[in-house]
Amino acid sequence: MKIAIAGTGYVGLSIGLLLAQKNSVVAVDIIPEKIELLNKNLSPIKDSEIEEFLKRDDIDFKATLDKDEAYKDADFVVIATPTDYDPITNYFNTKSIEAVVEDVLKINPKTIIVIKSTIPIGYTDSLKKKYGVDNIMFSPEFLREGCALYDNLHPSRIIVGQKSDTAKKFASLLKDSAIKKEIPVLLTNSKEAEAIKLFANTYLAMRVAYFNELDSFAEQNELNPEDIIKGVGLDPRIGTHYNNPSFGYGGYCLPKDTKQILANFKNSSTPAPLIKAIVKSNQTRKEFLVQNILKRLENKTKPTVGIHRLIMKSGSDNFRSSAISDIIEILKQNKIDLSIYEPVLDSESFEGIKVSKKLEEFKNSSDIIVSNRLDDELLDVKEKVYTRDIFGSDK
Repeated sequence: MKIAIAGTGYVGLSIGLLLAQKNSVVAVDIIPEKIELLNKNLSPIKDSEIEEFLKRDDIDFKATLDKDEAYKDADFVVIATPTDYDPITNYFNTKSIEAVVEDVLKINPKTIIVIKSTIPIGYTDSLKKKYGVDNIMFSPEFLREGCALYDNLHPSRIIVGQKSDTAKKFASLLKDSAIKKEIPVLLTNSKEAEAIKLFANTYLAMRVAYFNELDSFAEQNELNPEDIIKGVGLDPRIGTHYNNPSFGYGGYCLPKDTKQILANFKNSSTPAPLIKAIVKSNQTRKEFLVQNILKRLENKTKPTVGIHRLIMKSGSDNFRSSAISDIIEILKQNKIDLSIYEPVLDSESFEGIKVSKKLEEFKNSSDIIVSNRLDDELLDVKEKVYTRDIFGSDK
C-alpha cells in the first residue's frame, strides 16, 4: 500500500517508519531542513530506533515538501501534525489538521484519513460534518518521547475510533508491522477513542502528581521518600513503576491533555474536582520546589543558580512544556541570577539567560545546580545539586 504521513515529529516519523517495513510510505512536512535530513537518512529528532530504521535498506520511506506527491494515490493519509492547547479558547489548536484535510480532499478525496494528532472529544464527528465526508477516523497513539518507534513496535494496545472493516484494516497494518505479537485491538466509536487518549494521559499525570506530592510531604517533614514510595509500590494494585519524583509532568502530551479534558468537563457541566486538582497540583509542586531552592540560598550573597539541562527527561531533545521551564520562570520572578547548561541548544542564551556549553565552567560558577534528573556528570558536585530524582528513571 501507499501511505502518506503528514507531519514528521515523534508520532509521524515513528508510525511512518513502522509501516514502511511492509508498505510504501511518503512523509510530508513544511520544514525544508527536516525533509533534507530525512532524505539523507538522518533523524531530525532524538530516537535511537528511528535513527536505526532510517539507515536500513529494506525500508520503503521517503520525505517530501510536495503535498501532491505525498497524497496522490495514497490508500491512507495519516495526520500527525501538532495540536497545542490554546489557553484563550480552552481548546486544542486544530488548524494544522484542517489544513491537511482540505489538501487531501482536493488531491485524493477517496482516500482514508486517519488522525493521530491528539484532539478534543467530539472533534472527528465535527470534522466529518464540516466537510460533508465520512472517510475520516481517529486512532490515538500512546508513545513516549525518545522511544516512540520502540513503542510502535511493541504497542500496549491498538485503538481505532471506528467500528468498520476499514478500521480493522488500519489496525491490521499497525499490528502486522509490530514486533510484539499479542496486541490487544479495540475498535470504538470516535468520541470514545478520543476520550481514551485524554483520560489515559490524565491518569498518568495524576500518578506523577501523586508521587510528587508524596515527595513534597517527605521533604518538608524530613522523611525518606524512597522508603515510602517503595513501601507504597509493593501493593500490586499500585506497583513500582512510573513513581519517580520530578519537578512536575511536562512534555508534548500531559500538560495540554489534562487541560483539554478539563475543558471538556466544563463544556459538559460535569463536576471535575479530581481533574482540576491534577492540573493545580503540577503548578503547586513547582512553586514548592522553588521555595526550597530559595531556602538553600538564604546565606549567600548574589548567588547563581545553575540549570542543568532544559530537556524534559533523559533520552529526549524536547524543551517544550518541560517542567524546568516553569522553575526557571519562578526563579526569574524572584530576581535570582541564572545560568543554563544545555549542550543540544545552539543559541548562546535562552529566555535572556546565558547558556554555557562548558560543563566544568558551569559547575564552578553555580552556587546550586538544579537538575530534574541526576546525571552521572554531576556526581562530582553532588553536594551542589538540587534534584528530586530518587530512582534515576523516567518510567
